[in-house]
Amino acid sequence: MRHLTILFYAWLLELYRKPLMLSDTTIKLLFIPGFNGLRAFNAKARAYAEFVKAKRKVPAYREFLKSNGFSKPSFSGMLPNINEIPYTDKENYVKKYSMDERCVNGKVPSKGVIIDESSGSSGTATNWARGKKERKRNARIIKFGMRNLLGKEPLFIINAFALGPWATGVNITMSCVTFSKLKSLGPDKIKIENTIKHFGKEHNYVIMGYPPFLKMLVDNSEINWKEHNVSFIFGGESMSEGMRDYLMQKGIKKVYSSLGASDLELNISAENDFTISLRRLLRSNAELRERILKHAGALPMLFQFNPSDFLFESSETGELIITVCRPDYISPKIRYNIHDRGHVLQMKELYSILKELNINDTELTKPSTDLPILLHYGRADMTVSFFGANISPTDIQEALYNMPELASIVNSFCLNAIEDKEGNKQLLVSFEMQKNKDQTPLNLKQTQIDFFEQLTNTNQDFREAKKMTSNSDQTVIRFYEFAKGPFENNDIRIKAKYIN
Repeated sequence: MRHLTILFYAWLLELYRKPLMLSDTTIKLLFIPGFNGLRAFNAKARAYAEFVKAKRKVPAYREFLKSNGFSKPSFSGMLPNINEIPYTDKENYVKKYSMDERCVNGKVPSKGVIIDESSGSSGTATNWARGKKERKRNARIIKFGMRNLLGKEPLFIINAFALGPWATGVNITMSCVTFSKLKSLGPDKIKIENTIKHFGKEHNYVIMGYPPFLKMLVDNSEINWKEHNVSFIFGGESMSEGMRDYLMQKGIKKVYSSLGASDLELNISAENDFTISLRRLLRSNAELRERILKHAGALPMLFQFNPSDFLFESSETGELIITVCRPDYISPKIRYNIHDRGHVLQMKELYSILKELNINDTELTKPSTDLPILLHYGRADMTVSFFGANISPTDIQEALYNMPELASIVNSFCLNAIEDKEGNKQLLVSFEMQKNKDQTPLNLKQTQIDFFEQLTNTNQDFREAKKMTSNSDQTVIRFYEFAKGPFENNDIRIKAKYIN
């Protein structure tokens, strides 16, 4: 009876939700404050409905459950224990079964489907199929989010993400053209410059791209950014608050991030002025960091998300497990582990902690909704280990942007932990100089000392690890000319490879 009741409830939710997706005004009804308890209930109900549908209609998922000896979760009261369902990921599910097998009814639909691929930055690129209904729903949410962040004035969007077969190319273009002027140029600095010069200063430009390219664009362009109304939307990787400050000091008006994953959906959650103000408060308040953060190192990205659409769980090792609760996906994702570290913080919990620490909530930008906060620390496997300290690219970026003179001449970086035959370890951070700049800091030795001092402030585990080093040669920075050394084969079209 509970099984049937939950399925009927999930069906009713979607029946009444569809009219709310018709306009920005009605979509706002989905985010009215005070209903997170109901949203959390809805998430589990809809996740269970998607589980049942996938079990019945998706051959790969049915076989996956059988191979894991799993039938269905138990119930606690009216709600199913979703956490009992075995998780899927790229290794145990996507690579094991064909695309057809992973689709509803065991076949990719013959029309209305866009097939894109991941960047392949962590190995071989993977293909993903997206149906018409899911793309349409996501486009509506992207439009709503952009309007809330950037206002209702006409926008001129420049898509500087990788074009071609990647999800950031055709799907982002198709989503944004419904509500703005749009030019898809990819990561091409000259074409972006020419476009802004041609269309002039009267437009509200929004340039979308990966953080390293956006920084390179600002540093090497002939455009006077302070004379134009230009905002950035970035994705694909984290950005430190130091880098955000750097870009805005150069004249960029607003800088926001959107969290997406080719495996799941292109727009899972997003930053806003409230989450940015909270992240900045965490940067300045060690006591608050101690209470809220669960992983050492640089600050996580902070997003808000709709729990009725995406059910987030954290594994025992701190990795995010996500269920797409929206119906009509041709390839359902049930408890999918993207192997990113993260956890969820409810707004009530946040304000309770602020009160305990005597922090006035006026230090934060007033939120427009009480949707829960997602703390996203980045990929679990994107770290190097050095004397027990896990050091991530975000740690390096934060330390770098705490040294403005160094940041102003650096284009990119990578890191590596080296161990010789005798077991001696060395942490190596390599910096790529900006194009046409071959000078290194005047005092290389002092720069090295200062940089690793900044890294100890960013990553407490590294602070302890550094105490175990016997000499300064175990923590080293090196400088390379643009596109030389480990940066020689970098492809600006895809996400940067920071672990060498």
